[in-house]
Formats: sequence, C-alpha cells, structure tokens
Amino acid sequence: MTATFEKKGTNDGVLKFTIAQDEIQKGLTTAFNKVKKSLNVPGFRKGKVSRQVFNRMYGEEALYEDALNAVLPEAYEAAVKEAGIDPVSQPKIDVESMEKGQDWVITAEVTVKPEVKLGQYKDLVVEKQDREVTDADVDARIKREQEAQAELVIKEDEAAENGDTVVIDFEGFLGEETFEGGKGENYSLELGSNSFIPGFEEQLVGTKAGDSKDVTVTFPEDYQAEDLAGKEAVFKVTVHEVKAKELPELDDEFAKDVDDSVESLAELKEKYRAELTETKEKAAEDAKDEAAIRQAVENAEIVELPHSMVHDEVHRSMDEFLNNMQRQGISPEMYYQLTGSTEADLHTQFEGEAETRVKTNLVIEAIAKAEGLEATEEDIEKEIKELSEAYNMPVDQIKRVLTEDMLKHDITMKKAVELVTGTAKEA
Repeated sequence: MTATFEKKGTNDGVLKFTIAQDEIQKGLTTAFNKVKKSLNVPGFRKGKVSRQVFNRMYGEEALYEDALNAVLPEAYEAAVKEAGIDPVSQPKIDVESMEKGQDWVITAEVTVKPEVKLGQYKDLVVEKQDREVTDADVDARIKREQEAQAELVIKEDEAAENGDTVVIDFEGFLGEETFEGGKGENYSLELGSNSFIPGFEEQLVGTKAGDSKDVTVTFPEDYQAEDLAGKEAVFKVTVHEVKAKELPELDDEFAKDVDDSVESLAELKEKYRAELTETKEKAAEDAKDEAAIRQAVENAEIVELPHSMVHDEVHRSMDEFLNNMQRQGISPEMYYQLTGSTEADLHTQFEGEAETRVKTNLVIEAIAKAEGLEATEEDIEKEIKELSEAYNMPVDQIKRVLTEDMLKHDITMKKAVELVTGTAKEA
C-alpha cells in the first residue's frame, strides 16, 4: 500500500491510498460468496455456480462494489496509520481508479485533529484558594439545622411577616378569564421564599387569617408558559391561616436531637467544623486544579477547532442530558414542552461548553504526547480493579465494556492532568 495525505485547509485534507491486488482478490472472493447464495443459473443448483461461470455471465466488475465494501475499512485504517494522521470525522470516500488487474486507487476527504502549540503547563501559579472555616460558617450550619427542626405555630390575629407561612386559596385571572395552572386551594406558601411569581409574596405581608386580597403581578418575559409571558394577572387570594416558625433552643438537647453521636452543642459545633474543613479543603483543591488546567489550555494555541469535533461533543452532551431526564421519567418531548424550548435551543446551550471541553482534551493529549506519558500494564490492572470496586462490577465485565485502548487513553490523560495540577502552586 502507498498512502499520502495532502492538506487542503487548516484541519482538512485528502488521503490517497491504494488497495493491492491480493487484498482485492480477497474482497472479490468475499463478494462472490455473498452473491452466489441467491443466484439461479441454469444447470447449477442454487448457490452452486462457479466463479468462472459467474465472471463469463456477469463480468467480474459486477462484484467490485461489494468487494470494495469488504476491504475498505481495513485498507482505510492501514492508510491512516501509514500517513500518520488522526482523523476526527467520517471520511468522504471517492474511487479514483478501479481498473481490472490494477491496484485500486481511493481518495478520502478527512478532517484531522488540529495542531496544538503548547505554552507553559508546568509550575503554573494560580490564585490562592480560601480554605479557612470561620465561626460564621459553623454558625450558619447550626442555623440551617435549627431551621430544619423548627415547628410552625399558628399566629392568632397577627399579621403575616417575611418568613411566615400562609395557607391560602388563590385563583388567577387575565382580564375576566381564568387560566390553566392559576388556581390552588389550601396552599402553604412561605413568604420570602421567592417560590411564586415576583411580587406575589410581598403583597401578602401584613395580611391576617380571614383576609381576602387581590394580588396584581406581571409574569416575567421569559416565563415558561408563553401565553402568560409578560402579561399582567390578578390573583384573588383568601388567607386561611398565618403560621410562624418556632425555632428550638440552641442547647445540648438540640445537639443530641440533631446528631445522636454527640453529647453537647459544643461537640456538635466541633464536628461540623471538621466536616466543613474537609469539604472546603476538597473544594479548594478542585478549584486549584481546575484553574491550573484552564491556564494550561489558555496558554496553548489551536488555530481552529474542527466543527465535527465540537458537533460530536454537543450531541454527546445532549444525549447524556436527555438520558438523565429519561431516567427521571421525562421524555425529550416532555422536557421541551415543560421548558418551552426546542432541540436547537438545547444544542446552542451546550455549544460553548463543548468547545471548551474539546480544546481542553486536545491540550491534555498534546501534553501527554510531549511528556511521553503512557499507561503501563500495571496501571491498566489497577484502573480495572478500582472501576470494579467503584461500580460493584466483576473485573471481566469491566474488560468487556472498556477496551484496552480506551483504558490506556484515559489513564494517559489522567497522568497529564496530574502533571499539570501537581506542579501548580497557589499565590
């Protein structure tokens, strides 16, 4: 085989290669064995016609298309390897020559991975991350637990305040007409929670049990129900009850109710401090690592990202997102209806992130290549064992799901990431 690659653009080019006679003959044999099964030729039982008779009756050229389909995948892969290119899209194949008795000449229009010019990626200096847990952080955690333990107590003949819960009936009108989803009965609404349309909750501050009130609001311009977006509505509201939160005392008994492994409020605070410290430390390390990778990517230069790579990444993200929705019982059609969006809107939403991920992956791959990083057999076995334990799957099943090439690529990428993040410093 001879294979050459001629660039036609930044990342596009034409791969030209030949298929030798021995491979052609293998392909013709495969094609003939496939075709003869359905042939009815006088003097021969069905499927038993000889190759010579077939060639006389139909001509060997009748097998060329099927023969090419049989040998092309392997020939293309060999040509890619010989030319030393890394295609990122399906090739557009064209037959330049299929002369009888001659090697076949094939061309393929392909898009290849772009060239990455690395900048600095080791010993990067990133912004110092906050790792300190303050008394205010601990008090806020305690406050959340206190709020969670609060009881709602009815306020007798007292006005509702922010933070109180009102039990209401409501019905919405656009002019004189009601609208779908605008009615509720005995609905518990916490004032100040911002769970209703902007402006609704504020107008109920000061109301008492037994009050009726017209609440006028304007739906946001981007409201999910397009027939309501930007329109003014009046809700007729009846207040049945006003309830206030009654918070438990912050004492040792409260601490034991919240966590039976502690004996005092001071002990609960120390436990929360330790948990918050661990969480904040991990978040700071993650932020530091992300900043280092982001800086390494920004320091690199890629003239042009192939559209096909970004397109594939967008659709991978969309498929993952919609599959997650499906697992929650929400079909793509239902999602688009609920959000008032379209498939094109979702595509646009993922485009920016996709470009960033594609560029990041390309830079990390380039770093791995520049550093000569590789996955050893020991690395692969360790990775398989860890995946087996993490997903509670047998080792054999992991090996069936993930090929050795996939594992090698993932491990090499991890090594490159660790090189960047492990040498980064905070300042």
